[in-house]
Amino acid sequence: MSSSNVQSDNSLLSRLDRAVLRVEAALNLIGGATILLLVLMAVWNVIGRKLFNAPVPGYVDWTSQFMILFAFLGLSYCQREGGHIRMDIVVMRLRGRTLWFAELLSVLFMLILTTGLIYGSWHHFLRSFDWDMALFSRDSSIDIGLPLWPAKLIVPLALSLLWVRLVLQVWGYARGLRQGGDAPVAVPLPEDPMEQASREAETVSGHDKG
Repeated sequence: MSSSNVQSDNSLLSRLDRAVLRVEAALNLIGGATILLLVLMAVWNVIGRKLFNAPVPGYVDWTSQFMILFAFLGLSYCQREGGHIRMDIVVMRLRGRTLWFAELLSVLFMLILTTGLIYGSWHHFLRSFDWDMALFSRDSSIDIGLPLWPAKLIVPLALSLLWVRLVLQVWGYARGLRQGGDAPVAVPLPEDPMEQASREAETVSGHDKG
């Protein structure tokens, strides 16, 4: 059972879409678990400080490191489900090949931008990583000296997965542009606000349709 509005079939594109989705879902789960861990750490920090005068050592350092996980690991999954905030007042009025052409241009722009971000974030990681002393990097947090390179590595890796997702969506929209129709596979289909709210309500209530 799934609340996703992404269509599937037996094509190579759809099989690749589902394969990448398994990786995206796992990383999204890790991001959600990280949020729970941060909440528990915050509770532990408050209680420890209040009752035992013993807050979590390096609480700010750990929090800033973990924030990278839930901020970036869910990027590709959110893109697959069409969950990123966007201005679609004009796009929602389009239909058929005109709609798929507009979406194709949008995803191509995102692909170019993501390629540049991967390049920049990878070099930012390389500047932080010391091959001779990786666990004791000079680029470390202020309080307890956590090495910063693991968090900086997550960014280009997460963006690389997003890049793969965008390539699949370019393929999907190009396929929809070529074949026409209202429901190409491997791309999020447009929904009006009422449809989206209804689908989210079904998901929360546990009565979503497969």
